[in-house]
Parts: sequence; C-alpha cells; structure tokens
Amino acid sequence: MTKTEIKNDVVILFAGDSGDGIQLTGTQFTNTAALYGNDISTFPNFPAEIRAPQGTLAGVSGFQLHFGSVEILTPGDASDVLVVMNAAGLKANLSQLKEGGIIVANSEGFDAKNLGLAKYPEGVNPLQNGSLDKYKVHSIDITKLTRSCLAGSGLSTKEMDRSRNMFVLGLVYWMYNRSMDSTIEYLKEQFKKRPELVEANVKAMKAGYHFGDTIEAPMTRYEVKAAVQERGSYRNIMGNQATAIGLVAAAKKMGLQLFYATYPITPASDILHELSKHKNFGVKTFQAEDEIAAITSAIGASFGGNLGVTASSGPGIALKGEAIGLALMLELPLVIINVQRGGPSTGLPTKTEQADLLQALYGRNGEAPVAVVAASTPSDCFHMVYEACRIAVEHMTPVFFLSDGYIANGAEPWKFPLAAELKDIHVNFAKNTLQPGEKYRPYKRDDKLVREWAIPGTKGLEHRVGGIEKENETGNISYEPENHELMVKLRQSKIDKIADYIPLQEIDSGPESGKLLVLGWGSTYGSIKTAAKEARLDGWDVAHAHLQYLNPFPKNLGAILLKYDRILIPEMNNGQLIKVIRDKYFIDAMGFNKIKGVPFTTAELKKKMTELSVKIRP
Repeated sequence: MTKTEIKNDVVILFAGDSGDGIQLTGTQFTNTAALYGNDISTFPNFPAEIRAPQGTLAGVSGFQLHFGSVEILTPGDASDVLVVMNAAGLKANLSQLKEGGIIVANSEGFDAKNLGLAKYPEGVNPLQNGSLDKYKVHSIDITKLTRSCLAGSGLSTKEMDRSRNMFVLGLVYWMYNRSMDSTIEYLKEQFKKRPELVEANVKAMKAGYHFGDTIEAPMTRYEVKAAVQERGSYRNIMGNQATAIGLVAAAKKMGLQLFYATYPITPASDILHELSKHKNFGVKTFQAEDEIAAITSAIGASFGGNLGVTASSGPGIALKGEAIGLALMLELPLVIINVQRGGPSTGLPTKTEQADLLQALYGRNGEAPVAVVAASTPSDCFHMVYEACRIAVEHMTPVFFLSDGYIANGAEPWKFPLAAELKDIHVNFAKNTLQPGEKYRPYKRDDKLVREWAIPGTKGLEHRVGGIEKENETGNISYEPENHELMVKLRQSKIDKIADYIPLQEIDSGPESGKLLVLGWGSTYGSIKTAAKEARLDGWDVAHAHLQYLNPFPKNLGAILLKYDRILIPEMNNGQLIKVIRDKYFIDAMGFNKIKGVPFTTAELKKKMTELSVKIRP
C-alpha cells in the first residue's frame, strides 16, 4: 500500500538538457500548484545558447519550484526532490539536494556517451556505484517507457522522445496528488492544430502518473495542503507578465494609449510578447530595428500625448543613454524598463544580477537625473511599474523601472486588484488660456517644478523642442552660463521634489530600532526577509527594510538608518546601493555581495546577519 505523508512545503528541482522541456515541465507543475492554492516561488535557470551542447554541464537547464501550505518567499536553498533527465543534470545539481532527498533519474541519460559528456570518469555511473546511497534513488528508463506507451502512434522516435517531459510531469503529479486537468487543457490549446501531439503528450503524462502505482520499488506520495491567504482572486504570475499588465493598467487608468517600443533582448523580451496580446486595450507594440530607434520612437509617442515605454537589459540601456538625456531635456514622461542580467557588455545573458543601479542613476552624459524605482518580487512588478508610470506622467520626467532576471522569470501567486483600487494618475495636458499677444511658455512650472504636457497641434501652444540647452520657461535655445546652471539645478530639484509624493519608508519586519538593520532593494527581498525572520526566531536582534524608491529616496530613510547600530546591505553586485547610502547619509554601512548569477540563499544571509547582530534572548 502506498504511503502518504503530509508536508508543509516542498522544493523540487527539474534538470536536463535545454531541449528536454524542463522549463515547460516546471511551469506546468507551478501552475497546477497555484490552482491548488499553494504559495509558490520559482527559479528558472537556463543556458544562454538557443540550443546548448546536449549532454554537457554547460547545457543544463533547470527549474526550481518551492511550494507549500505556509508562506513561501524564496525558491528554497536546497531541494527535496531532484528530477534529472541525464547525467549532466545530476552532476550540476546534486550539491543542491538535501541529504535523504529523492532522486528521479532517467536511466537512459546515463549511458556511456552521456556520462562522458558530463565529465564522469570512464566506467563510473553514479546510479550504480553506491555514491548516491544517502538519497532515495528511483532510476527509471523514462525514454523506453515513453516510446513504449506511444508505440503505434505514427510519431517518429524523435517526436516520441519529446514527450518524455510529460511522462516525468505525470509521475511528479502522482507523487504530490495533483490533477493533470490543467496541463491537459494547456496541451489542447497549445497543439490545437496538431491533435496527434495532444494525444501523444496526454498519453505520456497519464502513463507517468499511473507508473507511480505500479513501480516495483514503492514511492511515497505526499500531500501539501493549500496555503492560508487573504481572501481575493488570485492567479499565478511571472515578473515580466506582471510588468506588462501593470503598464496596461496604468495606461487605462490615465486614459492614454500605451506605446511600447523595444528591441528583443534576454531577459526583457517576454514583456513585448505579453503586451502584444493586449491590442484590445489600445496597446501599440513596436519591435524596432535597434535600441536607439526603440527609445526615440517611445519619446515621439510621449511627445504626441501617449504613454511612451521602452525596455531592455543593461547592454541595451547603454545604447539608449543619449536618448534618455533627450527625454530629460524635453521633460517628457517616459518609462524605461531595465530587466537586469549579468554583465558587463553582453556578460551572462540568462543569469541574474543587480549591477545596473549606478547605470540607472548616473549612466548618462552631463547632469541627467531621473527617477528610479525597483520591484522586489514577481507580483510587485505590477505595482512598481504602475508607480513608475504615475511618477513619469505626474512629474513629466523619465523614470527607470528596475527588475532583473530572477524576478522577471520567477513566479508567485498574485492577488490582483480591482481597477477602482488602483491609485489615480493625474494627467495635466496644457490648454490654450493665453491672452491676446501673450506668448506660450512651455517650461513654466507649477509648485512641483513640473511643466504642462503640451500636445502638438494644440493651437497657440507651438514650441521648440530639442536636446540643446533651453532657456528657462521659453524653451528657446540658450548658451548663457547662468541659464545653464539654473536649468541643471531646476532639473535636479524637480527629481528631488518627487520625494514629497512617494510613501515614507517602512520597516518590513523586526524592531523599529536596535542592533542591526538589513537594507535591501530589488529581488533580494524574499531571501532577506526569510533569513531575518529565522534569525529573530533564534533570538537575534535583526530588522529588515526594503527600498522600492531609489531616486529620490523616501524622506524619512536617513532617520530610520540612524536608529540602528549597524546597517548591512546585501546586493547581487560589487557594492552599488552602499555607495549611494554612504554618500548621502554619511553612514558606514557594510556590504555583502554575491556576483555569481544566482540569488542569495537564506542560509548565507542568516549567517552574515548573526555575525553582525547580538542575541537578545537565548
């Protein structure tokens, strides 16, 4: 009789060649876990090459999923279950499996060829030499079983082998008492023009599911109940999807047409893919011939009274630099999305990093200040890109929205808001109220130092635009030294004044004052929050605050920092936020940096926190 165990949370890591359908397998299990009401966090990890060398360590694609009936904030430090399609998948990820964990291995992927490609010594097979005795190993010839169940289907051997991931998915669904229904519906939609592929994939998945009941070495089944969450309507969402939906919501809220211009780049391209599905909301998407054309077309759209948005990753942002300065000089609303990845240059295209903060703050010629905000989780991308749109339009300025590969491709449950719950965004289009003989002054400012949005074609509001320095208020070209200094100061003051219109900084968790404050930004949120919570449970004096507004900072940030003896700033870069904090607040903050293309683990952060804090109770 099959044994069933109750688990509060589980971490599963799927791994194999980039052509094995690992990302699809992980995504389908994630979606099903979300439908069951589990809290979830995911970490897809894949090679940069479109078709990486098969069977090699460099070609391993991975998808880690953490789901549970408790609050889940990270994809997990180590996995409970490792599902591998070949020897390279095992070798690359075995160190991340907990002792006593489960290994499900496709034995066909451990032949002499695959073992050699994975750099195992000749004659060594980890499935047979006892090196895995501290784990629960299920060695299954998934390839043979998939081909057997699809015999007579009319598909070629190559086509049958493409269904191996569905066999694996079915088996894991059986292990965790999950229904296959949502994946069956997905397959019907995905292959609606190829019914033979729908039949093959569903058949393979069902074969994997029922294999769990017939396997000679009995496998334990597990039950992970739904998480207790706030009432509301939820969906599973990835960061790039949330960003796209946030842009649509902002445009609809302000009654403007959204114009999104971009050039494809990993890991930002999925925003374009998602937005292209929403033409019914008046969204216009433009895939330009290069990054410069993308941003300048978005500036043109803003000049014409639309919500202009462009996106890229670090390399593309570098190419957009002069045009960002142009939007700043014109004082037009523009949202610039940077989904950060490892650098410099083309760097690590599919690996995550937080190394573009200083680029967003200072990466332009001249004094060119812009507002900068950052998301902290996949669902937070919706709220913070919405906020980027609000700031851009209400303050007539370019705004950077920072995401990164980790949260862009990661997923979590999202309680989506009603339109009425979203913050209003006020659009200030200029009207012709000139008296006879009065000349229009396009850069006349209100108490926020913000000019009106003058739409071309509005009678009487004709004015000059360009990248050359302009005279205050008139907009005419000016080379006067005093005027240039005045304009530089005005543009900086306008950005500084945004601090009056953003929320005050709050402590995310922990005491309002004490020994140690861990100050984070961006995608370090989940690992910092989890580590700080665990440290406090062990009696350590640790608080956590997370920045979403990076330029300007919230007005009370300096006062908060002074309430703690020590400030620790973990970043996935070589120390960028820490430079800005030290410069602005004269605080000797301490950095903790990780630049490996992967997120912080909870364990390494907790260790650092306990080194710098004190115990307030045993």
